[in-house]
Amino acid sequence: MLVAGIKSRPVYSGLNIDIHAKRHLFALEGEGALALIDQVKAAGADFLKNADILYVASGSRAEDHDRKLAALGADTFWLAPTIPVLLNRFHVMLGQAHMGTRIYLAGTEGFIGQAQQVAMNHGVDPASLHTEHRGSAARRVQCVHCKGITDSVTTSPYTCTHCGLSLLVRDHYSRRLGAFQGVCIDAEEPGTAPKPEELFP
Repeated sequence: MLVAGIKSRPVYSGLNIDIHAKRHLFALEGEGALALIDQVKAAGADFLKNADILYVASGSRAEDHDRKLAALGADTFWLAPTIPVLLNRFHVMLGQAHMGTRIYLAGTEGFIGQAQQVAMNHGVDPASLHTEHRGSAARRVQCVHCKGITDSVTTSPYTCTHCGLSLLVRDHYSRRLGAFQGVCIDAEEPGTAPKPEELFP
């Protein structure tokens, strides 16, 4: 049901630590902690003496990622209670960041999209962000009809939680919104939408 070849579909190249950076800023969610832990195993932990780690455990299937991150010995480690609180702290830290700071985002697509929005609002080019998708493939979806945004969508079609329309979840992605687009699947014949399929577990 998805359309292949849509160019706006995000591509995540991995965290790829820049050892020449003056400062490293990590915003991590859930299983995204493992992306940084894997980098430390591969490249050592020297870069962490100039690193700030912001972490929120939402969606994580393990309860000890925060403990493992704290044990890495970064300059600062901060555990957020929710994604909005982490994003607010991320916003503040970007406002204080200096030239030579590298930004790393890891977690679900919905989290990466929201964190990317915050960075873009500070004038950061999305191409300069190091990103890695970890965890659930659930999507953050905007209904193109009512403009409502729903997090953690795993099926297509799905019923918009704002207006009740049956939406086909497309691969078309809006960086500005940090969300995929959902379009009414039975607009011409209401009530004929196919049964939902779990496409984004």
